[in-house]
Amino acid sequence: MYVPSVYRAPDSSWTVELVRRYPLAQLVSNGTGTAPPFVTHLPIILDPHLAEPPDDLTGGVLWGHMNRANPHWAALTDGQPVVATFTGPHGYVSPTVYGITPAAPTWNFTAVHVHGTLRLADTPEDTLATVQATVRAYESEFGAGWSMDGSVGYFRRIMSAVGAFRIAVTRVDGMFKLSQEQEPQVRERVRDAFGDHPCTRHREVAELMAKL
Repeated sequence: MYVPSVYRAPDSSWTVELVRRYPLAQLVSNGTGTAPPFVTHLPIILDPHLAEPPDDLTGGVLWGHMNRANPHWAALTDGQPVVATFTGPHGYVSPTVYGITPAAPTWNFTAVHVHGTLRLADTPEDTLATVQATVRAYESEFGAGWSMDGSVGYFRRIMSAVGAFRIAVTRVDGMFKLSQEQEPQVRERVRDAFGDHPCTRHREVAELMAKL
């Protein structure tokens, strides 16, 4: 991903937080032969063995799983390079908020591309552990405290249809395009406009602009 220096993350914790808060990723890997690349939307979580989120994703491990019926699964091989892309809050910026002329519209957005080496889960227990870790991560962050205790048997029955993997992270690219190229007073107008927007996604952009 091309990231102009002005849009780089202030530090690596920004990329970690985006991956944690917006975990629905696109897993990208090469197709077979002359086929186009495979792209699958799926949930990916931080290493559940960590007590706290890491300061940096590089050198760490991400966990994920997908439906084995997906042709993408059959094309995955142990040790191959992959990229997982994550999209954070974003929104259109209209020149009407700038208060200056000339001006041009743009799109503020946040994204992280994680490059790494794929490792396929070795056993059904590894696959089950991946599904359980994913449930724990999402219930604590987004859910209502649902307990999976009564459903573990059901999980075991469907595990043959699930493929799990790990990504050993080798590189992370983060893009946080938040009007940094604008003058301070213009950035403030954009932030205020996003903060007053009825869409939650826009308000989240405003929060990041304020944090920046």
